[in-house]
Amino acid sequence: MIEIPDLAAGGLAAGTLSALVLGGGLLRSRRERARQREEIATLRSHLDAARYEVDRAAQAFAAEIAHLAAERMPAEATRTAHPHVRVPGPLGPAGAGTEAVLEALRTAMAQERKRVDAAARAGMRGATREIQAGLYRLQDVLRGLQQRYDDPELAQTLFALDHENEQSLRRAQVAAVVCGAWVGLAREESHLVDAVTGGQARLVGYHRVQVHNHLEPGTALVSHAVEPVAIIVAELLDNALRHSSPDTAVVVNLERVHHGVSVTVDDAGVGMASDERAAAQRLVAGDDPILLSDLGDPPRMGLAAIGRLTRQFDVSVDLSTPSPYGGVRAVLLVKSHLLTRIDPVLRPPAVSAARSTRSSAEPELAAEQAGPTEQTPPVRQEPTGRQAQPTGPEQPAAPEQPRPEPRVAQPRLPAPATRATSPAAAPAPHGDEPVHEPVPDPAQDGDQLPQRRRRVRAEASSAAPAPEPAAPAAPARTPEESAAALGALQSATAAARNAAETEGNAPR
Repeated sequence: MIEIPDLAAGGLAAGTLSALVLGGGLLRSRRERARQREEIATLRSHLDAARYEVDRAAQAFAAEIAHLAAERMPAEATRTAHPHVRVPGPLGPAGAGTEAVLEALRTAMAQERKRVDAAARAGMRGATREIQAGLYRLQDVLRGLQQRYDDPELAQTLFALDHENEQSLRRAQVAAVVCGAWVGLAREESHLVDAVTGGQARLVGYHRVQVHNHLEPGTALVSHAVEPVAIIVAELLDNALRHSSPDTAVVVNLERVHHGVSVTVDDAGVGMASDERAAAQRLVAGDDPILLSDLGDPPRMGLAAIGRLTRQFDVSVDLSTPSPYGGVRAVLLVKSHLLTRIDPVLRPPAVSAARSTRSSAEPELAAEQAGPTEQTPPVRQEPTGRQAQPTGPEQPAAPEQPRPEPRVAQPRLPAPATRATSPAAAPAPHGDEPVHEPVPDPAQDGDQLPQRRRRVRAEASSAAPAPEPAAPAAPARTPEESAAALGALQSATAAARNAAETEGNAPR
């Protein structure tokens, strides 16, 4: 039987053990709660730091977006038209991804500019087409008036109006070429010097241009290259005249080169800086597309028109060399496949065109190589109707032949000048021997330099006198000669009537 004291001692021991166990559990729970509090505090500090970083990144991104919209995108849009404009960079690392936005903006701006430029070109082509048609009609009217009236003062006024109309036509033509239109004219094969003279005649201050023609006579352009070369020369001369002093000359040299013919334009103007010359060379090369908005305000279309024509017709223009006169040197190279040859005797160049420096010796050379019966080109007949007669040591000079009709001053006609009537076609006066003169070719123009005539040999003259023609036939007249003769008759009749009226009204 267990005693009570032993029970009490056992209960006390069990209680003590339980108290120790409970106390240890309480201690462990307190330590766990303390550790949890520390972790919560740490997490709160990390969360606050992360929240601060997110707020700062959001503020930086917002500032970057504002900088992109307010500064970078407008600068990029301006740079598409003005490449020298500087585009600001991003504010920080947050703006690294905005480069894709700028690239997309550049692509969209380029496409929109092309669309707007195409619409503007189409509108300008339509407008310039109508303007050109009206100016061509006005040109025809002015030339008809020039042929109809021979009053000197009226003729001078009409020529001045024609020149003003030609300048307006050149500006409209250049604008049309820049906008992608055709040159506007289809010409026949022409002397290259005539194309240069035609470009010169379209400018104010054309009298300052000095053309030196060193080409072989007959050097010409194929039909589709005549008008483009005239336009290019006109624009090069216009730049030279505008940027040089009015008391200086613009020198043009036409020379044969290995690949064709060069037209060199030198002025004594202000010249261009290296960057300006490089920009001008890019324009005239025609390699890069040109937009109307790139030509300034007001647009400067001369070099742009040259660039389009050089690309279309396979010619080249070089502006990289300064002129020895201190200004700008422009060299137009017309390649050999655009060149042809025209007989300078059958189709001589215009009277106003510069004469070739190589043509002076050619008539004498041709005369030396020709046979004794070869005919030389006709000599331009003077207004009096007299023509020099060849004389020899045993052949007397032929007397002056009577004129079939009075000669008076005639208005200038666009048709070829009146051909000189052959002395062999008229009977010799007073029974003298007829003078053997070469019969002029009616297909040849009379605007030629005096040609050397081959004299009749004295042996043939003394051995057998030339038989007198029984019934000389009258030379056939061309329509131009008939029109000129009718105009001369009308002018002589009007002059005689005016003289009669003046004598009748004079005081006696």
